[in-house]
Parts: sequence; C-alpha cells; structure tokens
Amino acid sequence: MTLIILFMVYLCGSMMLGLPIAFSLLFGSVATALHMGGTATNPQIVATQLMRGVDSVSMMALPFFIIAGELMNRGGLTKRIIYFCNIFVGGVRGGLGYVTILACLIFASLVGSAVASTAALGAILIPMMANSGYNRAKAAGLVAAGNMVAPIMPPSVPMIVYGVAAGVSIKSLFLGGVAPALYLTVVMSVVWFFVSRKDAPPAIPLNLTGKEKLKIFMSGLWALLLPVIIIVGLRGGVFTATEAGVVAVVYAIFVGVFVYRELTRKDMFRALTTAAKTSAVVMFLAAAAQVAAYIMTIARMPQLITSALDGLVDRPLLMNVMLMAVVLVVGMAMDVVPTILILTPIFLPLLKAGGIDPVYFGIIFTLVNVLGLLTPPVGPVLNVACAAGKIRMEDILRPTMPYFIAQCILLFMMTLIPEMILWPLEWIGGYVPRVHTPSLLDYF
Repeated sequence: MTLIILFMVYLCGSMMLGLPIAFSLLFGSVATALHMGGTATNPQIVATQLMRGVDSVSMMALPFFIIAGELMNRGGLTKRIIYFCNIFVGGVRGGLGYVTILACLIFASLVGSAVASTAALGAILIPMMANSGYNRAKAAGLVAAGNMVAPIMPPSVPMIVYGVAAGVSIKSLFLGGVAPALYLTVVMSVVWFFVSRKDAPPAIPLNLTGKEKLKIFMSGLWALLLPVIIIVGLRGGVFTATEAGVVAVVYAIFVGVFVYRELTRKDMFRALTTAAKTSAVVMFLAAAAQVAAYIMTIARMPQLITSALDGLVDRPLLMNVMLMAVVLVVGMAMDVVPTILILTPIFLPLLKAGGIDPVYFGIIFTLVNVLGLLTPPVGPVLNVACAAGKIRMEDILRPTMPYFIAQCILLFMMTLIPEMILWPLEWIGGYVPRVHTPSLLDYF
C-alpha cells in the first residue's frame, strides 16, 4: 500500500507543478521504481516498456482516423452535413437545435473526438443559431453537450486507446458504441424539446424546391457513406479496425478532391501536420502509460487494490456503479486519454474478479470519461464552445446542466442494465460476451 501512496504522490505532485501528464507518468513510475530497487531500476527495462506502449498494429488505427477526420473537415464536409440535416428537421420549432444534434451524430462518425467536433461544428452552428434568434449561451451549451456523442460513435479515438490498453477487440468496441450514440442523440433531442419550448423562435419554413433539396441530399450522402462503409466492413470482416482507418483516409481524399473539390494540397499538408501532432501526443502518452502499467504490475498494485475492494467484488453491480463514480470525478480534472491509460490496468483485475465483460465496460468507461469533458474546472469541450460562441465560461454552465444530468441518468441506466449495450452489440456485431455481466434485470 505504501508503493501505491508513493506513486500517487509522485504523479499528482508533478502534475500540480505543471509537468505534462506523460512526463508526470514517467516521473512517478521511475521514482517508484527507484524506491523499490532491484531490476525495476534498470533503464533498459524502461526503454523497452516505452517501445511496447506504441508497438501495436491496433494503435495504428489512431493516426489514420485522425487524418481522415482532418481531411473531411477541411474538404467541405461540415457545412454539407449541416445543410443535409436542415432539410429534415430545420423547418420545425427549435429546428436549428435538432439540426445541431443530428449534425453532431453524423460528424461524430467521421471525427471521433469531442473537442475537434465541437470546434468544427461550433464555429458554424453557434453564430447561425444566434443570428436566427436563439440564445447564444444556450446554443453554445447545446453544441458542447451534443458533441459528447463524438467519442462514442465509431470511429472513436478513446475506444482505440482502451482497446489497446485492455487487450480487447477494437472492432467490438466500435460496433458496441453505435447503440449508446443513438441513445445519447435521443436523450439530447428530448431535453432540447423542453428547453426550446420557452424561448426558441418560431419555425421558419424552408423555401427550397424539390430539386434544391435533392441536390443537398445527394451532396450530403457522400459524407454519410463513410460510417456505413466502416460499420459494414467491420461487421462483415472485410477489414480490421486499423485497415478501416486506411480506407477512411483514402475515401476522405477521394471525396474532398474529386467530389467536393475543396481539398487543396495546402489543406492536405495542414491536415497531415495537425494529425501528426495529435497522434504524437497520444502515442507518447500510451508509451508513458505502459511504463506506469509495468511498474504497477511488478509492485502488485492492482492486486492490492482488488484485495482492498474484496467486498465490492462480491457485489459486481455496486462495484460497477462505484467505478463509474470514481471515473467521473477523475475525469473532471483529467483528459480522457490519460484517464483511460492510467485507470485501465488498475480496473482490469476488478472486472475479471467481478465477472464484468471488458468490452461492455470499455464502452461505458469511455462514456463516463467523455462526460468529464463537459465539467469544470478543466472542461475542454466547454472551453472550445465558449471560444466558438464568444461567451464566458460562467454563461455556458447553466444551459449545459440539463443535458449533462440527462446524460448521467442514461449512463446510470446502462451501468445497471448492461443489456442496453450488449443486446444491440450482439445483433449488430455478432458479439458473444465471455461472461455474464451482472444486471439489474437478474433480480426480476
């Protein structure tokens, strides 16, 4: 237990001093290893573990999907998705809000990052809603909350990270994220229905001819084909998750250059540069987390934590709820990827002891991590939405709360009733759980 306390003191202390999380992980791991002595202090072992953290074919899916998202965003995809959604729900009361929610779902299937999706859609939709008579703070809150679906709908960057860290199928994680993403979209729509009844401007009929609607529909259809190709390809075993990333890049280039004709060489260079920087940050985090996982393993930290929680292991449903509560609190102060990399090695023995399916857990684990993006003091998505909407942080908090509360209730339901995720996953992806995950339905 002393080693656990020392590791946490080193880790949290270095983070409080302003050291980046990856370096904090390395410092905490090496400092703990020096305290342990023996072979743990061998620099060659640290170097080997750093390489092991990124030496994974599955991890290669990460840069490919990031590149694809950047290319599609710069290739004129964002505005076409908005126009596409507008012809379906833009003409009802609060129509632009429903357009925002639907656009978030569609864009999520291309980007896989809540922050990137909020930046892309917020820059267009928040001013558009404000100019149409909507409250600017409420519009920013809707965009921020709506983009919580981005890391859940495949392809998902956090799910790739969890899949590599936990050693589970990324394909199953991707396909398992479809149902929760649809649940989130429905919940957002229901909350917006009640929110928009108070001060949403009256519906404005869309004065578009049938020919214009058909043109918009066909233009947006190219964007919708990518997630369909990915899901069908994964489901049919045509390609792996990593190969799906390559397919997404090729498709993004084809659509941006030959269909929309808005993707220039300069845009491609900028997309590759941004994707390289983002991928490098995540890869280095993964490498540092592998070192931390190795030190925690040889120090028997997971076993010590499991022993301390023996009482909860016998009540896996309660344990699952408690773990989600812990992750939500941690997620308020830490970004998604570091939280997944740090907590996954600790949680895995608990999942095994409690008989909780690791794929199901990975999906709700990702969702609860993502909800941390919507809460202060860090709240990256809130900060991006504030910048896009040109409002203060204190102005966006209150409009965001109804969505956050509704999303937490949905998460709680999926934690108590795993069948909400496992049944659709079995139907969509043919996934057969290795263990029977405890459920509230078992008591009826």
